[in-house]
Amino acid sequence: MSTDETGHGGAKTPESAGNPGGTGQDLLQLITPSGERISHPEFDFWVRDITDEQLCSLFEDMTVIRRIDVEATALQRQGELALWPPLLGQEAAQIGSGRSLRPDDFVFSSYRENGVAYCRGVDLTDLLRVWRGNASGGWDPDSINMATPQIIIGAQTLHATGYAMGIQNDGADAVAVTYFGDGATSEGDVNEAMVFAASFQAPVVFFCTNNHWAISEPVRLQSHIQLADRATGFGIPGMRVDGNDVLAVMAATRLALDRARRGGGPTFIEAVSYRMGPHTTADDPTRYRDANELEDWAAKDPISRLAGLLERKGLLTPELQQQVKDKADAVASGMRRGCTTMPDPRPMDIFKHVYSTPNSWLERQQDHYARYLASFGDPADAVSEEGAR
Repeated sequence: MSTDETGHGGAKTPESAGNPGGTGQDLLQLITPSGERISHPEFDFWVRDITDEQLCSLFEDMTVIRRIDVEATALQRQGELALWPPLLGQEAAQIGSGRSLRPDDFVFSSYRENGVAYCRGVDLTDLLRVWRGNASGGWDPDSINMATPQIIIGAQTLHATGYAMGIQNDGADAVAVTYFGDGATSEGDVNEAMVFAASFQAPVVFFCTNNHWAISEPVRLQSHIQLADRATGFGIPGMRVDGNDVLAVMAATRLALDRARRGGGPTFIEAVSYRMGPHTTADDPTRYRDANELEDWAAKDPISRLAGLLERKGLLTPELQQQVKDKADAVASGMRRGCTTMPDPRPMDIFKHVYSTPNSWLERQQDHYARYLASFGDPADAVSEEGAR
């Protein structure tokens, strides 16, 4: 299959690829659903260094995050988590992009990019803190260059654009990357972020995972054109990539990152995938989704696709499969253990991390609450120093 038309009638090069010359872009694909590797004259350039060993590593990554997702869903069903947003079916989009980033790039994600968080090195217990109700965050963003997930739809795109403008002012070549779903493109925040990113040519990548469903509303009702074509209205180059093809996602992300590092400004990537599970564990997709649609997309499964390529190359050995299974089981077991042994937060913890430095307004509230708790005869929870530090 071909990729986007690029440029404005001129020759296509690795540097110019991804600049759409019109609407109705084709889908960039490097691996077919059956596992056949397709050569592409422009985008092969961006994955030319990927070795067989790295392909096996990508296969392991996708298998592990699917196992994490299944385990977290089970934890929610068993009452250990209040909610969980599944990523089932979107593994290639998250791993392909996440493994393309440098450590100094900064990620601003939605609540579903748990695979990207895995790539950034988030402790899996920290990944569950919010969903267990034990914290309002989960990890220190500066330690891994990834902000804690944004629940407000699309708000993280503004944060990413602002951060990218800061990178620009600092004269650095890092990139801000923001993840969001197809539904978020209808939010004002996303459109405002793209206005500023285009105006200032900020080094930011807008990574839109088009999983076809914004909760119960299909993407075709939200947009009568391809989402990648919306970006052109802001003066931002858009690419449309097969989001179930980990190599294609990696190629598109690397191109966008390179463009941003060289001062070429923002890029919009539409990774066309499918949410195989519910929007969250509070959702029942059978009420609005045709089972035949689910079956059609199951045939395009991202992990099976890469497994097909590995098999064609003679790499999908029983030893590799066992190694990957053992890794996935070990990671899931550790995550479950971390979840079920997570200590409950103390009442005074609500005052922690509200501000970077204490202030009299917060300290007054803390003191009042401490005295209120002390009235119940539990001085351990009423110590002021447990609060706003």
